[in-house]
Amino acid sequence: MDQEFHRIKRLPPYVFAEVNAMKAKARAAGEDIIDLGMGNPDQPTPPHIVEKLIEAATNPRAHCYSQSRGIPGLRKALAGYYRRRFDVSLDSEDEVIVTIGSKEGLANLAQAITSPGDVILSPDPSYPIHAFGFIIAGAAVRSIPACPDEEFLRALERGVRHSVPKPVAVIVNFPSNPTAMVATLDFYKDIIAFCRKHDIFVLSDIAYCEIYFDGNPPPSILQVPGAKDVAVEFSSMSKSYNMAGWRIGFAAGNPRLIKALARVKSYLDYGAFTPIQVAATAALNGPQDCVEQIRTMYRQRRDVLIEGLHHAGWMVPSPPASMFAWAPIPPAFSHLGSVEFAKLLMQEAKVAVAPGLGFGEHGDGHVRIGLVENKHRIRQAVRNIKGFLQRQGVGVSLESEIGRVMDRPVI
Repeated sequence: MDQEFHRIKRLPPYVFAEVNAMKAKARAAGEDIIDLGMGNPDQPTPPHIVEKLIEAATNPRAHCYSQSRGIPGLRKALAGYYRRRFDVSLDSEDEVIVTIGSKEGLANLAQAITSPGDVILSPDPSYPIHAFGFIIAGAAVRSIPACPDEEFLRALERGVRHSVPKPVAVIVNFPSNPTAMVATLDFYKDIIAFCRKHDIFVLSDIAYCEIYFDGNPPPSILQVPGAKDVAVEFSSMSKSYNMAGWRIGFAAGNPRLIKALARVKSYLDYGAFTPIQVAATAALNGPQDCVEQIRTMYRQRRDVLIEGLHHAGWMVPSPPASMFAWAPIPPAFSHLGSVEFAKLLMQEAKVAVAPGLGFGEHGDGHVRIGLVENKHRIRQAVRNIKGFLQRQGVGVSLESEIGRVMDRPVI
C-alpha cells in the first residue's frame, strides 16, 4: 500500500518546485520578488468579452450542463477564425472541437490514441505537456530537436528508422514555448509530406500564433494541402485575449483525431461553462483590435527586456514571437545549470525565472523569462540583474566586450 502509483512513478520531480518554494518563502519574508517565471498574462480580459460573459450568465438556461464538444456557435466561430486568418476551411461539425484549454486537449488526445509502449516524437526542450501527456498515457517518448530546420527533419527520419514500434505521432510547437522559435510554411510542408508517407500523425500546438513581433504572422500547419489527412492543431484563447483562467482552447483538423478526442471527452467532462463559451464566441467574432493591443504590449515589453539585458552584459536573443525570452545562462554561471542559476538570480537579483531544465534535458543551459510584468517592473528587474552581474564581476567585462565588438561606447 505504500508503493508509488505506476503512472506517478513515470513523472520526474517537478523541476519548478524548488524555485517556487524559494519564491514563496522570500515573499513571505517581505521581499519584493519580480516574478518573470510564469506564463500567466497579467492584464484583464477585454471588457466586451467580460460583458458577454455576464450577459450570458444571467440566463438560467445557460446554467445546465454544456456540450463536451463545445457549443455549435463557438465551433463555427473557430472555423471562421481559421478561414480569415489562415484561409483554411474547416467543417465545424467534424473538424473542430472545443477544449478546456489546449493543455487539456493535448492530454486527452494522448489518452485517446496511445497504447502502452507506443512511440511518440516530442521536441526537447518543449512545453511539458507535449511529452508528459503521452508519458502518462503509457507511451515511450523519443526526443527530437526543437529547431524548425533540417536537423528536425533528419531526427524524424532517425525516429522512424530506429524506433520499434514505428512512431505514432510527432509534436510540433511554433511559435515555441519555451524557445520562441517560429516555423515557415515550407517547413510544415516537409513535415506533412514525411508524415503522410510514413502514416504518422502530426500534433501542432500554435497557442502563441497571435503573439508575434516582426509583422509576419506565423502560419498554421493546416495551410499545407493534405495536412488534414494526418494533422490536428491545438490553439488557445489564453494569450491572444488574456483569457488564461477562462480555460478555452480548440483542436482542429483530422476528423479521425477529432472524433477520438470527442469520444474520450464525452466520458470525462461536460464542456466548459456555457457562458464562457458564449463569451469566447463573441471574442472570435468581434473586433480584433484588442489582439493587436496585446501584441503591441508584449513587443514593447520584449524591447525593454532585451535592450536592458544587453546593456547589463547578458546577450539574450530577441524573441520573434511568444511572451517569453529564451535566455542562455551567462558563461560564468553555465556550470551551475538552470535550476541553481534561477535560484541564484532570485536570491541575488530578486527576479524569478523558469529553469530551462523544466522543459527538457536540452533546456538546462537556458532560463525562460516571461514578459508578464509591466515595463516599469521589467526595467526594475533588469537593473537588479545588472547589479547582480556586476557584483559577480561579470556584467562589466561582458559590457566592455559588447562595446568592443559593436565598436561603440557601452551605455
